[in-house]
Amino acid sequence: MCNLYSHTSNRSAITAMVRDLTRVHSSVGNLEPQPGIFPDYLAPIVRNTADGREIAMARWGMPSSQFALMQSAKKRAEKLEAKGQVVDFAELLRLEPDAGTTNVRNIYDPDKDKWNRHWSRWMGVENRCVVPFTSFSEFDSHTDADGKKLGDTWFALDESRPLAFFAGIWLESWTGVRKAKTGIEEGLDLFAFLTSSPNDVVGAIHPKAMPVILTEPEEIEMWLTAPKEIAIGLQRPLPNGALEIVAVGKKSDQ
Repeated sequence: MCNLYSHTSNRSAITAMVRDLTRVHSSVGNLEPQPGIFPDYLAPIVRNTADGREIAMARWGMPSSQFALMQSAKKRAEKLEAKGQVVDFAELLRLEPDAGTTNVRNIYDPDKDKWNRHWSRWMGVENRCVVPFTSFSEFDSHTDADGKKLGDTWFALDESRPLAFFAGIWLESWTGVRKAKTGIEEGLDLFAFLTSSPNDVVGAIHPKAMPVILTEPEEIEMWLTAPKEIAIGLQRPLPNGALEIVAVGKKSDQ
């Protein structure tokens, strides 16, 4: 699971790769480099809107499934009841903190020709986006000679860390509790990106998954415009050898 990436590019580079990009949302500002983007951080996305295609800032982590929130609320209710507290479960569920889902994998099952009900609602072109990045990290649990885990391993297209994009989905004006310690409902624009099985480079470190990466303007355009039945074909790993390890053991890159 990718829960850390960097973006150190700029507006001009993004505009050069994404067609028909006509607007920059007021939230973007100067688009300063972000060498370490973690879950729930604000980060730039390129999204389709009714007023045109734009760069905007959104928080990383789409709404979790109702099933996941229900399970979390049940566990919390059990702990409170064990302490002798009376629980209003409906209210507890309404305010159940949702830190968000950063990586989205099981959208469509080709064997059953079935779409996941939770995720497919955001697979229309109006909820698709691309997420600019220059490198991303997977945690390497292997150990060195001293028994210390190698930690964050950073991947990029090459050492120069050229701009590329994750295939993502986004949601406007989600309302809910993000952080358990505050319990405050927030209104947020959210995003997450798709994952797939890994290629050889990522798989040697993290065998479960890698982000879905788009490197060509034609792929970006396809993700942003094609019917979901076609766009889902982009949920695949990059070819073997298409990435390089560019840093190890750091919580930020560049």
